[in-house]
Amino acid sequence: MTSGAILLAAPTSGAGKTTITLGLLRALRNAGIPVRGAKSGPDYIDPRFHEAAAGQTCLNLDAWAMSPDRIRALAAGDGPLLIEGAMGLFDGAPPSGKGSSADIARILAVPVVLIVDASKTAQSIAPLVAGFAGFASDVTIAGVILNRVGSARHEAMLRQALTPLGVPVLGAVHRSDALSRPSRHLGLVQAGEHPDLEAFLETAANEIGQAIDLNALLALARPPRPSNTATRLCPPAQRIAVAQDAAFAFAYPHMLSDWRASGAEIAFFSPLNNEAAPASDFLFLPGGYPELFAETLANAGIFKASIRTAAQKGTQIYGECGGYMALGEGLIDAKGARHEMLGLLPVETSFETRKLHLGYRDLYADAGPFNGHFKAHEFHYATTLRAQGTPLFEATDSEGNALPPMGLLQANICGSFAHIIDKN
Repeated sequence: MTSGAILLAAPTSGAGKTTITLGLLRALRNAGIPVRGAKSGPDYIDPRFHEAAAGQTCLNLDAWAMSPDRIRALAAGDGPLLIEGAMGLFDGAPPSGKGSSADIARILAVPVVLIVDASKTAQSIAPLVAGFAGFASDVTIAGVILNRVGSARHEAMLRQALTPLGVPVLGAVHRSDALSRPSRHLGLVQAGEHPDLEAFLETAANEIGQAIDLNALLALARPPRPSNTATRLCPPAQRIAVAQDAAFAFAYPHMLSDWRASGAEIAFFSPLNNEAAPASDFLFLPGGYPELFAETLANAGIFKASIRTAAQKGTQIYGECGGYMALGEGLIDAKGARHEMLGLLPVETSFETRKLHLGYRDLYADAGPFNGHFKAHEFHYATTLRAQGTPLFEATDSEGNALPPMGLLQANICGSFAHIIDKN
């Protein structure tokens, strides 16, 4: 069954897009509909919740880093596709706003359902929705979901105000403590760490599924514009070992899928469980939260010995963000305690004084496992206390401004704070 897609967006961040999306995914799944989820932009956290809610892999669709054909190819598939937007609908990278959720709607030619936090508004919701509906002729606001509604009387006021616009109100989700979730410094607590995830998803499915007309929502969906030929990321080796657990959770599914599609063999292991890295030609330590598990990693003797042995044998080893920090000599946690890491790169990092590093990155490397130009992003709070040696990447930001070189390359070991999204 090939079905249509809908983009779920909002005027601003914090409107409740993720919770609404999760409730809809689980409610549709419970109804026997093979629904899929996708996330606009560079996000590692929300997609894992999507997967838990829908029971299917959630991919990122990034209009800044990916070509239109790449996005269309990833969006193709069976079952309806709910795409969760990022930030506000038209918010993207500076200076032009490229990479916004609206760009995803344009590329795929699919409608937008606007999720509005109505908690602090009444009749004024009408000019807000009218403004978004009329802002761009090539972006269709096909429906509205009212979120955090205070009462039945409040809902009636909102619906009455919106009636003259002709934009259908698909439902109203009332304020509920049961729909709140904990946060962390880079977003939400990871799906695997949520102690009552299934209970939360079922609660969200029940409350949101009853509040929103699911049939009316699905009736708005449109088939995504088809793809021509889309490029894939080439695997860096035939046999690849990937660290995967709560400390190293940030590997993009489309990257791993590309590698497999090209014939690479991928084996996973858990540093937190002190597992040895499988024999491989390329060893990948993705980003994650190593700072939260620094003591455990420092004491994971089997894991550390296996990585060091692989390094001595000439295995290519690559770390992104948290993986890069783990390859360093030491990591200082938020309390100021220093923990010994792998010691394979001359870098020392700290979370004692946090500083946000955020933005898209254009990368270029003429050595290491990722030669050429790549699109990437950076999002972390770690401070580099010391980094010595040959940089891995030349880098610019989304506006084309030159940035200091990123990462380190030392023989067969390399890494940086950048997360690679796609080939440029």
